[in-house]
Amino acid sequence: MDLIQLSRISFKHLTALHVMLSTHSVTQSAEILCMSPSSVSKTLSQLRQLLDDELFYRDGTKLIPTSYALKIGPVLHQILNNMNGLLNQSTFKPKDFSGKYSLSMRESTFEIFAPIISDILSTQAPSSHIDIHSKEQLGFDALLNGQVDVILLPHDRSQPPTTEKQLVWETVIEDEMICLMSADHPLVDKELTVEDYLAYKHIGIFDKELNVPYFEQCLAQQYQPRDVAISVADFGSAATLCHHTEFLFTSSKKWAEMASQAKGLVIKQMPFDYGQVVYSMVYNKLSINDQAVSWLCDRIKEK
Repeated sequence: MDLIQLSRISFKHLTALHVMLSTHSVTQSAEILCMSPSSVSKTLSQLRQLLDDELFYRDGTKLIPTSYALKIGPVLHQILNNMNGLLNQSTFKPKDFSGKYSLSMRESTFEIFAPIISDILSTQAPSSHIDIHSKEQLGFDALLNGQVDVILLPHDRSQPPTTEKQLVWETVIEDEMICLMSADHPLVDKELTVEDYLAYKHIGIFDKELNVPYFEQCLAQQYQPRDVAISVADFGSAATLCHHTEFLFTSSKKWAEMASQAKGLVIKQMPFDYGQVVYSMVYNKLSINDQAVSWLCDRIKEK
């Protein structure tokens, strides 16, 4: 262990790098850290010399982290999280918490969890702040790096979406899948069969981090793949297309019952075994040391 080298690196250096890996902006990092942009730049310059790496390079107007900076991100998160746990051993008081939470989810998932998030902000921790990011923008890597505290998402219970051991998956809501169609669809007055389901074009939802859904595999193995005419990023966009086409949309039932975009669409039961679907809360094991994040996870589990 090089104690002399370690003594030259302070938590100010590590905190600045941690925030920069999230914002990719000196100005935004300075605002978060209550420092001047010049102070952040100076701190990063010192760290570049100590670590012998550029850490960030400029691409037009953007600052892009180097491969080394990305590599040490999870380790950096662990160091800072452990220190945060040591400094905050007293009982957490949500009413007094004025920090910021960072969540990641799809827009459709937010509709499911909006009531509990609203309750946290209005009554349980009224001085806190919450940033909601798109899961496409900040996914599992962001969770490992500490850029995100919690990810909320629907998925097949039988398929672990990631094998990363650092991440903890907890089921919050059990759900089921249904088929949505427009009110004037030719199948409205019929009981939906597998043959009917496969005869029409479909609207798909893409997620680059999740496995191929079980029901897709089931269809391909037992019948045939469905004809996905268009794939969109979120349930709301799919429901809007459903209103204007004869395309079918396979959706979360709980979302369909709550979402304004799904109003007026007809719900049909799935005509085949599709397994089990749930909404899960995903967080980094290191969050156990952060009483604020631990409290947030407990509130979400009460959903």
